[in-house]
Amino acid sequence: MRRPLLIRREVQRIACLTVLPLLVNGTTPAIAGSDSAVVISVGDGDTLRVREGSRIRTVRLACIDAPETSQAPQGASARAALQALAPVGSALELRIQTTDRYGRSVAELFRGGRNLNQALVASGAAFVYWKYISGCDRNTYSRLETEARLRRLGVWSSPGGMTRPWEVRNARRSGSSQPSGKGMSRPYIPSSGGTRLTCRQIGSYAHAQELLRQGQSVTELEALLAKK
Repeated sequence: MRRPLLIRREVQRIACLTVLPLLVNGTTPAIAGSDSAVVISVGDGDTLRVREGSRIRTVRLACIDAPETSQAPQGASARAALQALAPVGSALELRIQTTDRYGRSVAELFRGGRNLNQALVASGAAFVYWKYISGCDRNTYSRLETEARLRRLGVWSSPGGMTRPWEVRNARRSGSSQPSGKGMSRPYIPSSGGTRLTCRQIGSYAHAQELLRQGQSVTELEALLAKK
């Protein structure tokens, strides 16, 4: 009967030898499947540069899209939000998903166990980038964005939210006049013959969320979401 007890004590001893130095040094265990890096600069609300040993890596935050720098004042506010979460010199864990066409590492960032991508969405500093949500926790991002929108935080301070950053980039590429995003909200997208939808027409929470992602800006949607 002594053998199980001895095994348990050995496991505890190994755990102490592993964790205690981390606690003494004021660090936490690394996120599984992640890379450690130190922030050297913040470009905008969803891009930064980090150092991994002798390597410099440009990181595009996964699954979110922050206002463009040209979208004053939200662009500057988004950059400040990321700087506050990941100041220069701070240590991060990167959960890298892929490399984009610009050679940037697309990743979720963690500091002290906190998911910084999700924190930016929760504070209204960034939108969920639904086109590229694969690889992230869709339900959590959806919940955080809905809560930020209902509380009118950051990009959601005006009804429906400001012009989406991907629309600004698309307009720039097509040569169209670029919307500034300042004080602007997305236009209402007509449904059901151009009339505003009622709660009865929306029918479900999931349907309401999808309509909001498409840019609907109607009081009825908010009322429905608030009941859930």
